[in-house]
Amino acid sequence: MDIKKQITHVLFDMDGLLLDTEIFYTQVTQTIVGRFGKIFDWNLKSNMIGRPSIDSARYLVAELDLPITAEEYLQERDGMLRKAFANCQPLPGAEKLVRHLKQHRIPIALASSSNHELYEIKTQNHRDWFDLFDTVVTGDHPEIKNGKPAPDIFLYAAKQINANPETTLIFEDAPSGLAAGKSAGMQVVVVPNPEMDKTRYTEADLMLTSLEEFDTRQFGLPAMN
Repeated sequence: MDIKKQITHVLFDMDGLLLDTEIFYTQVTQTIVGRFGKIFDWNLKSNMIGRPSIDSARYLVAELDLPITAEEYLQERDGMLRKAFANCQPLPGAEKLVRHLKQHRIPIALASSSNHELYEIKTQNHRDWFDLFDTVVTGDHPEIKNGKPAPDIFLYAAKQINANPETTLIFEDAPSGLAAGKSAGMQVVVVPNPEMDKTRYTEADLMLTSLEEFDTRQFGLPAMN
């Protein structure tokens, strides 16, 4: 098997990659915009996914010409999401991969655009394996000046685990995360939502339909059972 490049450190996004949270974002946002006779579809969502909340909110309000501010949308959305996120479930292969890398002492970090409060809610029923990450960086960390697609969050997370970008692998589901990873000089494996336009992932080093498909040996990592 050809090894793409020997990987020593691994970074993960969270929403839509490790945890199935995107369905809640979709449902809640449609509830809000539906009051104004608007439709929230994947053409809109594909340009919002993975980006900082305020950036996505401003885009949504502008594109749908909503009679509310981005801040008002987020306030209502986040109140509804806090209740929903307590029920989010792991996506296929996520927990197994995290546990495997930890078992083999591969440094791992989480780099999520989600704010810390929502991170805590989303992971409250999955602390046993989220606590395995060597560091967790959320989008509201004071060191993160620019959100994805800027590389800031990945560069900062890599620094926390003493990772060299050239030997660091990122797992992402969003085009903005892919762009951020490539800007950081890292390799990126993407697992897009089935609804996403796959042509937006041409720069990825590898595209999967599920983390269950990932062969660790392709990147010089210990084989999984």
